Amino acid sequence: MKTNYEKTSVNRFHGGRRFPQDRNSAPHGDHKKVTVSDIEPDTIRVIPVSGTEEVGRNMTIIEDGKDIFVVDVGLSSKDVEIPGVEYILPNTKYLEDRKEKVRAIFAMNSHANHIGGLPFLAERLGNPPVYARLITAVLIKKQQELFPKAQPLDIRVIEKEQDVTIGSHSVRFFGITKDLPDSMGVRIETPQGEIVHTGNLRVTHKDGAPTEEWTTILNSFENTKTACLLSDSVNTEKPGASISEEQVIKNIRDIMTQTKGRIIFGAFPAQITRLVRIIDIAVELDKKIAIEGRSMKRNMEVVNELLMHKHPASHFIKVEDIEKYKPEEVVILATGSEGNEYSELIRAANNQHRLITIKDTDTIVLSSSTISGFERSIQKLKDLLSRQGARILHYQVSDVNSSSHPHRDEAALLIRKIHPTFFVPISGHHYMLTVHAELARTLGVSESNIAIPQNGSIIEIKNNGAYMHVLKEKAPHTKVLVDGISVGEVQEVVIKDRQMLAEDGMFVIVAAIDNTTGILCKSPDIISRGFVYLKESQALLREARILIKKVIEDITTAKKIETIDMDDLKQDVANDIGKFLLQKTAKRPVVIPVILKI
Repeated sequence: MKTNYEKTSVNRFHGGRRFPQDRNSAPHGDHKKVTVSDIEPDTIRVIPVSGTEEVGRNMTIIEDGKDIFVVDVGLSSKDVEIPGVEYILPNTKYLEDRKEKVRAIFAMNSHANHIGGLPFLAERLGNPPVYARLITAVLIKKQQELFPKAQPLDIRVIEKEQDVTIGSHSVRFFGITKDLPDSMGVRIETPQGEIVHTGNLRVTHKDGAPTEEWTTILNSFENTKTACLLSDSVNTEKPGASISEEQVIKNIRDIMTQTKGRIIFGAFPAQITRLVRIIDIAVELDKKIAIEGRSMKRNMEVVNELLMHKHPASHFIKVEDIEKYKPEEVVILATGSEGNEYSELIRAANNQHRLITIKDTDTIVLSSSTISGFERSIQKLKDLLSRQGARILHYQVSDVNSSSHPHRDEAALLIRKIHPTFFVPISGHHYMLTVHAELARTLGVSESNIAIPQNGSIIEIKNNGAYMHVLKEKAPHTKVLVDGISVGEVQEVVIKDRQMLAEDGMFVIVAAIDNTTGILCKSPDIISRGFVYLKESQALLREARILIKKVIEDITTAKKIETIDMDDLKQDVANDIGKFLLQKTAKRPVVIPVILKI
């Protein structure tokens, strides 16, 4: 619901600051029709709605004349550039306008970047079936239980290498190696050839050669016509190949064997495979394991339910009991390696955790890489932990994490073996996509057959795969925001004001004018928050009050008071005072005039 303040812009001064807006997109929740031409016959559309120009919030649309497939419905955690927002979701307006064609959602892995948006958005798409491998499917179900008012999902578990018919297409899934178990890629058969989406992956290798499992996967593309390859770009600028998970586990084993004090592992809850291996080592070394964090506990419940590993119950302890054991006997698995301010590791680092106190004998192992955009949060976490005297190990100083994304050699291997006619780099910031595209060029993919997308780009393959082009128009792709209990209803103007308040603060003017004469009844009151410290800015305030009096009385005494539009008066005060404050301080606070007739 909008307040009176939000309905009008008369009392805002933006000081000439421009906020770009895509003319072809409207904020989700704006019911104006955003027109995108319908697809022509014998055409395939590939639309990365989100997940390009960023890392996370993955969603890609694959469409032909009859069917639409949605690859991933992810989310991103709140953005420092958008204050007050909990999550950021893909924009589903294009799909909502065509939901009668949406045949399936493919959940490529269990990370929130790929499945986190399902409770918010699946219903808007008509609740199409969600295809996922077993562990991903179970975690989607667990996630959905946190939203009791959401409609149940139609979750369909697929086997590794399984083929299914969906709509008018044969769809083949293939298992991929990742620290998130049961991750997958998808191959959609079309008359123009296969559309291949790799998902996020890592090619498992030994001594530089793909493992037998990966050799089988890659060889399956040998006699197949691949019309278009959509492939993960996050780490393609990194030379060589990623380190193997086996090497990571070996290093973790060495750390756990050699460390004398308590060990605390910070990891993504979705890194189930690695967490299970850490528990295996802890049991082998006769250590006690405490698990802290709701999502971490939920995922470990899935491990037990699926009987992935059966660990002796005697090795697990409650966090409340960790002080009953010697430090060298205790291993803690905790959420927080991404630097989330509400995670268990951050709370402990801030001395705000009710049960875990960081000690100078602790070793903290951050067994995950830094998500793009969270660098400052991770640095803050490391600073806080080091102030407590803890020893910190992370992927930049020790091989305690293997990438979830292919390095350059792995990306090159995928392109060579899948040998696509057309190539679309996805998943990553624009620079990452450009590096990936250049790699494809060096491997023989024609420059005219490569499209570097933006969020919302509509890429079409036409004339039986003869050519590909990117339309000038875009699918709606503005960010959908979860703000409190509302989804997508935080308007652009509200975000602008939050950004300005965060950067330059607010300047509130309270003035009372005589209802008969239009003269100020007294000197205006001024309230400042996040702008200047009033006690040290008396000269500025005196000048501001003189200007406020002049602006108001020049208008109110020039004509009858009852004919004055109070909104226009507030706008004039906001504009003139805003310009004055910008000139004096080089800051642009939100100026809010409150003018009362007495």
